[in-house]
Amino acid sequence: MDNENEELDNIIVLNDEDGKEVEFEFLDLVELDGEEYVVLLPVEDEENEEEGEVVILKVEDSEDEEEESYVSVDDEEILNKVFEIFKEKFKDEFNFVEED
Repeated sequence: MDNENEELDNIIVLNDEDGKEVEFEFLDLVELDGEEYVVLLPVEDEENEEEGEVVILKVEDSEDEEEESYVSVDDEEILNKVFEIFKEKFKDEFNFVEED
């Protein structure tokens, strides 16, 4: 039972563009060029067994010092660099599949 609670510790809930709540598993925080990026894995429904792709969002300070906000990254080069750092850090923990 304790193990189940441990897994929930790294789950964060974000609102998508439609205002719907989406759960993500927090995988890592990557720093690149003085900016911080979070690497998240969408928590899929049990019936959707398809391997998920990670989501990379930029961390921005909000007016409320207690909270951070996450914004999408449109720059493909930055996304690739952050993902490469993430892959290098976790190469022994995850089985990465290269897409062509």
